[in-house]
Amino acid sequence: MASAVEVSKENWSRAVLNIPPDFLRLTPSNFQVVADHEAAMALHQQQIGFPAFGLAANTSGRLSITVAQAKLVKNYGLTRMDPYVRIRVGHYIYETQTDQNGGKTPRWNRVFHTQLPNGVNKIFLEIYDECNFTMDELIAWAEIKIPEAVIDKCETHEDWYALSGKSGDHKEGMIDLVLSFTPASCLYQRPVQPQQNVVLVPNVSGRALPVYVQPTPIQQIAQPPPPEMQQPMPQIHPTIQPLTDEDIANLMEMFPNIDKEVIKSIGEANRGDKDATVNSLLQLTN
Repeated sequence: MASAVEVSKENWSRAVLNIPPDFLRLTPSNFQVVADHEAAMALHQQQIGFPAFGLAANTSGRLSITVAQAKLVKNYGLTRMDPYVRIRVGHYIYETQTDQNGGKTPRWNRVFHTQLPNGVNKIFLEIYDECNFTMDELIAWAEIKIPEAVIDKCETHEDWYALSGKSGDHKEGMIDLVLSFTPASCLYQRPVQPQQNVVLVPNVSGRALPVYVQPTPIQQIAQPPPPEMQQPMPQIHPTIQPLTDEDIANLMEMFPNIDKEVIKSIGEANRGDKDATVNSLLQLTN
């Protein structure tokens, strides 16, 4: 017959529930992960505004778009919205930073420089509310025709454009844009620039944030001396110098809203370069 202690242990083992480590851990859907990855890589390719070899073929020039602010008619949800803007010009896609608690009057003041393909005369614009635990909500959109004076006379044009949304066509509010254009004939050929490394850093909402890290400089190799003067040279292998605990602590004081593991990951991507790490962290907070 089992003792009282054995019976108690057996009852305890039945009562205790083994919870998996990822219990209640929110993970973004596969669709969101793929969409964010594609958006991050697109933003990475367009960060300098042009390909490294200059203007693409069938391009009329450079269009500069300043997304200044918006005035929306309604705040969707129980709390103030966190709006951001996504813009498409031809096949180029750009995204502003999120205006936290921007609500109905968000401000971005973000400038984009994009190539304008021949025959493209419209800008497609969407405003999203960034959500923490669900897919970001589309709250407004617009199809904006580029004024002829901007293209033909290279004039700078600022105007408020009507937004469509749940309230109806052209009834969701207004957005302030500044447009300017530089013809291809006035643009010089850009020198080849090295590709930037990109690190996808997840934030609380699960949206992958593209962080650009400083590329490792390429060391120039000198011409070898004549054979009679050659001597064996020690080989130097580049090593990654990780950030020290003191460096990480200092960075956490500078960026209290960024997780420690994120800081360490960006520091490793920058090969321990503290200045480059600070620049990358500033991208997350802007």
